[in-house]
Amino acid sequence: MTDRSLPTLVAVAHGSPDPRAEPSVRALLRLVRALRPAVRVELGHLDVDRPLLGDTLARLGGTAVLVPLLFSRGYHVKHDIPGAVAAVSHRLRATVAGSLGPHPLLAEALHSRLVEAGYRPGTAVVLAAAGSRDPESAAGTAYTAAMLATRLGGVPVLPAYASAATPTVPDAVAALRAQGHREIALASCFTAPGRFATRCAEQAPGVAAAPLGNHPALARLLLHRYDQARSALAAPALATTAG
Repeated sequence: MTDRSLPTLVAVAHGSPDPRAEPSVRALLRLVRALRPAVRVELGHLDVDRPLLGDTLARLGGTAVLVPLLFSRGYHVKHDIPGAVAAVSHRLRATVAGSLGPHPLLAEALHSRLVEAGYRPGTAVVLAAAGSRDPESAAGTAYTAAMLATRLGGVPVLPAYASAATPTVPDAVAALRAQGHREIALASCFTAPGRFATRCAEQAPGVAAAPLGNHPALARLLLHRYDQARSALAAPALATTAG
């Protein structure tokens, strides 16, 4: 049974025309609910899928923590989601949690999905992400790549992007080939299947890990970001943070 004194956790997904995307996100949220049954968990999408974030927020009252299902601080985290919060600030006290990455739990989930896909120790890795023009987003992805490299024993892990940033997956693969790496695997830094994740997997020269989906480490990370942001709601006025 949920505890009404606790802020509602609103998971904010990007949305995708891929029919596999929404069920994958909902499977993740079922795991989150199982880990923290006292917390009410809702879903809102930025685009395409329903419910849209604005519709989810419109039916909430009290307090809420919005947790972006995004892995770095790009435009959605800095502008779109805070804007949606501001639009309902007259009736809902809410805060925006930090993006899911970078964080060691994200590196754990990425490592696990690689192993599930048949990753062989010592193989170089391309870390595929959505991409953003925001340099802070690229810096976050690079940090995630470094943490994953550490978990893999120091093998090279190069970030690559599906859009808006470089290098692309083929460019990153070529760079690793130039360094002498014959076997190259792809880690998928995506929450759910979609156009970008599929494109990157198709460009992988070898093992391609699945999107993170309902990985237990990702569920724990989502709750960690929720817990971090809850303290902002102790203030009497609306608070937003992306920290």
